[in-house]
Amino acid sequence: MAKKTTSKKSSTKMSERDIVKSAIELGAKAAKIVAPRRVETGYWVRWKCRYGCSGYQSNLMCPPYTPSPAQTREMLDQYKRALLFEAGRGEPKKIAVALEKKLFLQGFYKAFGMGAGPCSLCEPCAFEEGCRHPELARPSLESCGIDVFTTAREYDFTINVVRNRKDAQHYFGLVLID
Repeated sequence: MAKKTTSKKSSTKMSERDIVKSAIELGAKAAKIVAPRRVETGYWVRWKCRYGCSGYQSNLMCPPYTPSPAQTREMLDQYKRALLFEAGRGEPKKIAVALEKKLFLQGFYKAFGMGAGPCSLCEPCAFEEGCRHPELARPSLESCGIDVFTTAREYDFTINVVRNRKDAQHYFGLVLID
């Protein structure tokens, strides 16, 4: 009787250094591997969206349609590593989606990215029919209740309150890895 063999396709997953390098190549200004358990969440963050952001309830990637801080905390706790990165205005979601896809294809099947700011893929948002671009649309960190200020500072990124148009603005994304 012939012995049945199974072939496992060997995959070489990217190292942490390669993941950081990929984020930089995709346009991130800086990137660091972080522990998701140290990513801060809070209910007050979504209140700032609700009472202060013109994007609130404007699309499926903003509250109240995004996960609650408690749901986000539960999800974060299912990961061991994430990549926190800084990028220019309008770039975090694009970088997060591209890196998420690259990681997934490298065998990191749990990879999931989040960016900054409201979704701008469609005007108006297709609420009734569902997202037209689920492969590109990702929620912002804030819309899921992530305290970007505390989290960025925890990992020595610079972030300050913007008081006027001359102040430097800092935009962040997060890609959950495994």
